[in-house]
Amino acid sequence: MNKVFIVAEAGVNHNGKLKTAKKMVDAAVLAGVDAIKFQTFKAEKEISIFVPKAPYQKADKNDNESQLEMVKKLELSFNDHKKIIAYCKHKKIIFFSSAFDLDSIDMLDRLGVGLFKIPSSEMTNLPYLRKIGNLRKKLILSSGMATLKEVGKAIGILAANGTPKRNITVLHCSREYPVPAKHVNLRAMVTIKNAFNVRVGYSDHTLGIEVAIAAAALGAVIIEKHFTLDRNMPGPDHKISLEPEELKMLVKSIRNVEAALGDGIKRPTLLEKRNSLMIRKSIVASLNIEKGEAFSGKNITAKRAGRGISPMYWDKIIGKKAKRNFTKDETIKL
Repeated sequence: MNKVFIVAEAGVNHNGKLKTAKKMVDAAVLAGVDAIKFQTFKAEKEISIFVPKAPYQKADKNDNESQLEMVKKLELSFNDHKKIIAYCKHKKIIFFSSAFDLDSIDMLDRLGVGLFKIPSSEMTNLPYLRKIGNLRKKLILSSGMATLKEVGKAIGILAANGTPKRNITVLHCSREYPVPAKHVNLRAMVTIKNAFNVRVGYSDHTLGIEVAIAAAALGAVIIEKHFTLDRNMPGPDHKISLEPEELKMLVKSIRNVEAALGDGIKRPTLLEKRNSLMIRKSIVASLNIEKGEAFSGKNITAKRAGRGISPMYWDKIIGKKAKRNFTKDETIKL
């Protein structure tokens, strides 16, 4: 990866509607992201009937709907996936998805998807990790809620089942919606990279775009950010998502950071070289100097003077004799 791979996380913000999903693809393309990611799941395979909604998923305090009931309405069928994948190909944007259960892994594999996201919830799911590792696909592993030890164990399981580390990118993530900046701990992304010698990125659940931009500056090769067509739409993730214009701004900002990082070689730019002729100092006469007079700290100084002898050669100039007359502020030449 020679540039940051920017992922627009559609997630379940399509609200289970194919038409909305396609509109999200259009918005992602216009924003200039590299890929759009959805979520693939069979609600009954993933969620117990006894699990309540998380606090951020509740519409209000009187919301008694179970998590299963809510998520069931957000499913996309096999045919929906097929149509979205075809639409992404038509729009020339990469499609991939998070598989949340074993059947969904099989479904995405049947659909020919080449890049899989392992959501944070599955990092400690041994049968899941074995199955997805055995596919030997490109994998993005989200590390929300995990310790460093758990990250290492998951990578080891994937590798033991056929997926080499070079095919795995680990995303640092804080699984709060939204996550306060003080809980992000971006430096943990660098810790993961150094501990396991893998590519790393960042899945952002903060409000705004500045933390994602900072992650790019810290070396993230993948940035993933939730987006929605409208934050006022009903559904669990809309409130913490970017709207299309904000997503566009995120892409622009990351590309600017990417350009600013450069290649790491310290050298003057072409413009700096031009500017140095007017800004860097040269040795000049501090008063009129007659031919044959010795240069000293009393009759020469350093001023902005364009081309001339650098003050770094001051000691070599002192004591030498003028070969002609110099007027005040004239550049000294030997």
